[in-house]
Amino acid sequence: MKRNAVALRFLGVCCVVLCLITGRAAAAEPAGPAGQALTQEVKGGVLAGTLMLPAATGKMPVALIIAGSGPTDRDGNSTVPGFRSDSLKLLAAALAQQGIASLRYDKRGIGASRAAMPSESALRFDDYVDDAARWLATLKADPRFSNVVVIGHSEGALIGMLAAANAGADGFVSLAGIADGFAVVLRKQLAGKMAPAQLAESERILTALEHGATVADVPPGLAMLFRPSVQPYLISVMKYAPAERFATLRIPALIVQGETDVQVGVDQAVKLKAAKPDALLVTIPGMNHALKAATSDIAQQKAAYGDPALPLHPQLAPAIVGFVRSLKQAN
Repeated sequence: MKRNAVALRFLGVCCVVLCLITGRAAAAEPAGPAGQALTQEVKGGVLAGTLMLPAATGKMPVALIIAGSGPTDRDGNSTVPGFRSDSLKLLAAALAQQGIASLRYDKRGIGASRAAMPSESALRFDDYVDDAARWLATLKADPRFSNVVVIGHSEGALIGMLAAANAGADGFVSLAGIADGFAVVLRKQLAGKMAPAQLAESERILTALEHGATVADVPPGLAMLFRPSVQPYLISVMKYAPAERFATLRIPALIVQGETDVQVGVDQAVKLKAAKPDALLVTIPGMNHALKAATSDIAQQKAAYGDPALPLHPQLAPAIVGFVRSLKQAN
């Protein structure tokens, strides 16, 4: 048990590091036979996406699926070894089987959208929000679709809720989204995982960033988290308090949270629910951050993050499908 706990803490630290790598992914694979390649012009370049359509005819709902942070592509995969789950690709396929179309895309700087981000230091969180809003506008203008729903995973949940409000989506789904501000979550994730001196340095840097100031003297051991080139992005995301923004969302919302998620705890979902009481909260026993079945055992956690052959947790797709269909009946 002690060995597993240590390993899980290490996995949590690895995930924190991934969340602060903003764009170092190789080109994504082309869309498969069930997907149609799409592009979207945005400020500074062009984004690449995959539209997956069900076999059904007539108007249908469509979901915009937004990936989490780090070098995570439209399929939910990272170029970092051990982080290839195909989670979002599997989600798109599951929705298509139930008559729901979806569009997932590589964010700027990632995969086939790499060229849309000239440099890491120029990236701001609002760029991601604006990009998602442009995709939403494209889907809303497409006569094939009825309701347009945003599904955001992890950091993609904050991007999605802001874009949904700005561009007028019909519904929003938060998958493992946080309620606390980024700095608060990062402090919790780092607590107990660093030596006291290193933790004090981390706090010094975090405090400066929260106040909008960059820090030049970053110790080598913290460079992966707080290198100067990523600090402007961190400042731009720290200004948002997700729960406060969620409270102002005036569309139906679903909160989905796995109970064995080592990155985002159930407490975050509970806080989101408290901020917007009319949102539907679904907690899924045995689902981790990769949206797959896993206990707290480190071997199962690693497999869920790194084995694309493993299916999604069986309770995930039905929860989302039920929510989307409820919107269709209401409109």
